[in-house]
Amino acid sequence: MFSKLLQAVLGGFFALLATAAAAAPAEAITIGGNMVKPGTRSDFRLTVPAKGDEPETFIPMTVLHGNDKGPVLAAVAGVHGFEFASILAVDRLADRIDPADLTGTIIFVRIANIPSFEYRVPHFNPIDRKNLNRSFPGSKDGTSTQRIADILSREVVARADFLMDLHSGDAGEFLEPFVGVYGGPLAANFDQALKVAKGFGFANLVRYKMNTQKQVDTGRSLNRQGVAAGIPTVLVEIGENGSRKEEHAEAVATGVENALGILGIWDKPRKNVPPALRYFESSTAVRADHSGVFYSADPSRRYIFKGDFIGTIRDYTGKEVQLLYAPTDGYALYGKRGPSMRKGDPVMTIGNPIDGF
Repeated sequence: MFSKLLQAVLGGFFALLATAAAAAPAEAITIGGNMVKPGTRSDFRLTVPAKGDEPETFIPMTVLHGNDKGPVLAAVAGVHGFEFASILAVDRLADRIDPADLTGTIIFVRIANIPSFEYRVPHFNPIDRKNLNRSFPGSKDGTSTQRIADILSREVVARADFLMDLHSGDAGEFLEPFVGVYGGPLAANFDQALKVAKGFGFANLVRYKMNTQKQVDTGRSLNRQGVAAGIPTVLVEIGENGSRKEEHAEAVATGVENALGILGIWDKPRKNVPPALRYFESSTAVRADHSGVFYSADPSRRYIFKGDFIGTIRDYTGKEVQLLYAPTDGYALYGKRGPSMRKGDPVMTIGNPIDGF
């Protein structure tokens, strides 16, 4: 009898200890020299210094820091500044969440690539003509894009417990909504990342297996910087051709809000979302061997079979220089609508279908 009573007392004691530990008060954090106190919101800019002939730029941030310790979510929009749906989603989310309600921290990067955004240049930073999403981890002494990547790597990704790389369809690009989830031996906590991915309710889920260091390092994107940092990571894509539609921005916002509940940062009811319809194991890109004018055979077609005709590229004299055919069966997740085409561009990226994961 005494033994059972002692067990009950000790059990209650340890339960109280666990509750106290779970509700441990947060401490102030500092990002890029900007201190954020517990229970507060802070809006600031991370300065990207000028170098040589390249002008100074900046990265606008909003940090929501809870009163209690918990996970840190980094949600980054605008790596490509012409991808508006994700930028608009973050803009509304920052005003929708009260930091006093959080157990943990949200780091919102409102627009990672301000030069691309302000000059409305798809894919590239107009200052140095580099793709930020191929420039991580960056360099303090590099060109403008490399310096942006360096700051994001050190001040954002390195502080996070979970990373969301938020994108949408760029100018001249078709895109089916999908969430990419990073798995394989070099990725962290695939199961948690998959739960977050399903919380967006998008029709398509893609698993990217990180099997080798070469995969992580070659043309390293922001999402692969998350993999390199050892944190679970998802890539979010919705809205095509520079979309700024309300439903696309709200779909991203819903997914982020649901993720906060899944990660234990925000104790709010989750929004209902539909289950995924299609699962893919990575993807296969069909690339242009020539620059010129692209004519798509059927820009609305999504289900693809090996050998299907995709389209034609003509050079700048009107000569037919490449006929493109599907190398595999699958589903066209994204690609170029045309007519502009540059050598090396992925004309179409085909998801490799599987039954699930």
